[in-house]
Amino acid sequence: MSAAAVEGPHRPEPLPLLEEANKLMEQHPGYRVEIIGGVITVAPPPDAPHGMALTDIMIPLMEAGLHSKETKVVQGIGLWLPTGPEDYAIPDLAVVDADVHEHLIENNCYDPMSFRLVLEVTSSNFNNDLRNKVTAYAEAEIPVYVIVNRKHGRVHVLTDPVEGGYDTHRVYAPGEDITLPESIGAEVTLDVEAVLATGRP
Repeated sequence: MSAAAVEGPHRPEPLPLLEEANKLMEQHPGYRVEIIGGVITVAPPPDAPHGMALTDIMIPLMEAGLHSKETKVVQGIGLWLPTGPEDYAIPDLAVVDADVHEHLIENNCYDPMSFRLVLEVTSSNFNNDLRNKVTAYAEAEIPVYVIVNRKHGRVHVLTDPVEGGYDTHRVYAPGEDITLPESIGAEVTLDVEAVLATGRP
């Protein structure tokens, strides 16, 4: 008597990460879905103070002339990352070269060479902004990474990307002003207390 092969229940093949991420975005409109280090992260829609802090930061960037022929100030633009074959992030705010649309890579994400600055305002997933994205943005050679750390009441400015992080990491407290590096295209000064006050939940 011969034994017949017994097949278990059919399990569908897992979706590629990009396909899975896009499916999650369709199922949860307004949520931010990213792939960093080969891991899908999902963040709920931001609260109103988060959006207000972004607007308050955009105003001096635009007043300095960064939304012009040379550069653009944009929210929620996809950034293709070199940290994995399907990795991408969607920073809250970015200063990009004006011809960024010519550097589309995949999945509505653009070549990191077009980004001069990325900025994140922390939400419930603040550890992602303070750890995983530091590594990812440095690997992508983003020259300036700014983190508005609402949980701890600080603003971080990271410059000089190196392997695994940034060589320069300055933390600013309320009462201080930040002068962003002119490499972004203009001299911009931010009032830390004003930014944090607007962003408080």
